[in-house]
Amino acid sequence: MLLGVFLVWYSLSKVSIDDILVYLKKSNYFWLLAGSFLGFLSHVSRAYRWRFQLEPMGYNIKLGNSMMAVFATYLINYTIPRAGEVARASILANYENVPFEKGLGTIIAERIADLIVMFSIITITLFLHFDFIYGYLLQKFNATKLGVALVLAVVAFLVFTKYIKKSKSKLASKIKTIINGLIEGILSIFKMKKKWAYIFHTLFIWCMYVLMFYVTSLAISDLGHLSLGIILTGFIAGSFSIAATNGGIGSYPLAIYAAFSIFGIAQEPSIAFGWIMWAAQTLMIIIAGGLSLIYLPIYNRNKLKNEKPNSEEASV
Repeated sequence: MLLGVFLVWYSLSKVSIDDILVYLKKSNYFWLLAGSFLGFLSHVSRAYRWRFQLEPMGYNIKLGNSMMAVFATYLINYTIPRAGEVARASILANYENVPFEKGLGTIIAERIADLIVMFSIITITLFLHFDFIYGYLLQKFNATKLGVALVLAVVAFLVFTKYIKKSKSKLASKIKTIINGLIEGILSIFKMKKKWAYIFHTLFIWCMYVLMFYVTSLAISDLGHLSLGIILTGFIAGSFSIAATNGGIGSYPLAIYAAFSIFGIAQEPSIAFGWIMWAAQTLMIIIAGGLSLIYLPIYNRNKLKNEKPNSEEASV
């Protein structure tokens, strides 16, 4: 949280709130609303996809509960990082009787699927702009040091892998268990009855994310029409920044600027776009997530009424 506050101050020291408001006033609100709608669709698709993972375990959850749990997750993550995932599994346990550990397991498995798509996007981006990005890195960093760092990273990975395989320590056993669990989570996707529907929704979610980023960029006339490579580079930087602070507060605009600066895009419109993009999506999450937390007990009031007499009979 403190890092987020510092980054907010730092980004606003580069571009003032007044300047950002000028860009906001000049923005095309049609594209801002269209971007928010695409973001909304991605979250709905995520909620729908979640049901495919739970069905093989015998749980046919309501789409309404799944959607509200997903939106609540994003809202809660603005307060405590990754607390939203725990809350999401808890919501399912309370309203759909899905054991907490099973619900959390499906969330971890879907994060693995998302990670695979993210790495695919990174690969495509490097392919589109390899020479340009490689040349930029050579300008910023010494080529020898860059090569040595890469070799050391590969050697360290190989040594670590060999150690984990041979070691019988508790730490090594725990790491093996985690890795095996991740692999099992990935493979479980292909064991589903509706695996192709799951894969479709996974691709749809990330297509909506990228389109959301691109469509929102059209709202800022000073950015011009950005190429696919620039859009993907900015999208990747922004995605990683969200993990750095609560919901990307402060870090998101700076990450966008860092990505866009590689292509010579000016600081002011880059940071302004980062703040406008972040604010539009955050506002959508606050509204949808807040309404979800309020409406969840109302939506499930019949279930809660039916459980109350049962609990009273048990106490008697």
